[in-house]
Amino acid sequence: MRIGIDARTILNPERGEAIGVGHYTYQLIRHLLAIDKENEYVLFFDFRVREKDVKKFSLPNVKIKFYPFSDYKKYLPVAYSEILGTATLVREKLDVLHATSPESRIPLGYQGKTIVTFHDLSVFEHPECFPKVKGTRDKTIMKLMANKADRIISVSSATRDALKKHLSVPAEKVAVVHSGIDRRFFDEPAGADIPKLLGRFGIERQYILFLGTLEPSKNVTRLLEAFAKFKEKMLPVGGGSFQYQLVVAGKRGWLSEEYRQLVKDLGLAKDVVFTGYVVGDEIVPLFKHSQFFIMPSLSEGFGMTVLEAFATGTPSIISNVSSLPEVAGDAARFVNPVDVTEMTEAMVSFANNEQERNQYIQKGYERAKLFDWEKTARETLAVYKSLVE
Repeated sequence: MRIGIDARTILNPERGEAIGVGHYTYQLIRHLLAIDKENEYVLFFDFRVREKDVKKFSLPNVKIKFYPFSDYKKYLPVAYSEILGTATLVREKLDVLHATSPESRIPLGYQGKTIVTFHDLSVFEHPECFPKVKGTRDKTIMKLMANKADRIISVSSATRDALKKHLSVPAEKVAVVHSGIDRRFFDEPAGADIPKLLGRFGIERQYILFLGTLEPSKNVTRLLEAFAKFKEKMLPVGGGSFQYQLVVAGKRGWLSEEYRQLVKDLGLAKDVVFTGYVVGDEIVPLFKHSQFFIMPSLSEGFGMTVLEAFATGTPSIISNVSSLPEVAGDAARFVNPVDVTEMTEAMVSFANNEQERNQYIQKGYERAKLFDWEKTARETLAVYKSLVE
C-alpha cells in the first residue's frame, strides 16, 4: 500500500508535539514507521516545518511532502486548499489518505480513499462552551469530513456514539481505536530539581493539580468554586493556616481571563497558582508531587490526561461523563461535573484518606499500561488494510 498521512498538525517534530491532535499524529506516525517496513508512507507537512526538523521520519519507505500553500493562501482563502490540495494529493497516487483530525480538511475534490480520525464532538455536546463563530465553523467542517470519509477512526466508543447521535454516522463506518500513552510518563526525568521547579511556579504547600486548556469545557469555574468550599472545610479548627494550593496548569483558552477574577472574588488569591503552559519535562514531576489530580471536564473525547496521571502514580478525581469512565475503568473516583458539592466532598475525602488515595494509585498504574501506542498503530494499520482490500 501507498499510505498518505496528513501530518500538518505536527509543527514542532523535535518536541514531539506535547498536546492534542499534534501529539496523536506524531505518536501514531512514529509507531507506524517502527512496526511497518513493507508499505510506503507519504507524510504531508506544513510548509512552516523545515526539512531538517523532519529527519527523524526519513526512512527508506517514507516520502516527505510539503504543502505548497505559503504563496497562495492570502489570495485564495478557500480555493487554494481545494485546487492545490487536490492536485498535491492526486500526484502521489495514494491507496489511502489518513487525516488525523477533521480540521486537516481533505479537499472535497479529492476522489481517493480516505480515513478521518475524530477525537471528540464537544462542540455538539456543549455548544455553549465555544465561541459562536468557531463553533459554527467546527460543526460545518465535522459534517463535511464525516460525509467525505470512507472510514472513520474514533478514539473512544463515546466519540463513536456521538458521531451517530449528532452526525448520523452508521456504526459500521467507524472503527474505535484507543490512543496510547507516552512511556515517559511512567518514569520521572532523571536529575529533576523538584524544589526549584515547584518554587518557580510559586508552589509552596501540598497541592491539588488540574492540567488542561483553560476553557469552559474543562469546567474550571465549578472547580474553583469546589476548591473554595474545600478550603472552608479544611481550615483547622481553632485557627491555623490552610495547607493546600490548587495548581491550575495549562495554556489559556477562550474566556480564561475570567478565572483569575473569580479566584479573587472567592478569596483564593494566595491559594490558586496559574502556571501557564507546562512543557514536557515539567509535567511528570508536577503530577508525581501532587496530592491528587482532578479533572472535572464537561466532555472529553478520550481523556489522555487521565492516563498520564495514572502512569505517574497520581490518584485522580474525574468526571463521570463521555469517554472518561471508558478510559479510566475503576481506577479513579468519579464525580458529577455539575455538582459542586459532590466535587468538594471527593476532594475532602481524598485529602483526609491516604488509604483511599493509595487504592487508586495501583489501579491507575495498571490501567495506564493497557494503552500502548504500538497497539494503536497496529489497529490503525488494520483499518488501512480493511479499506484498501
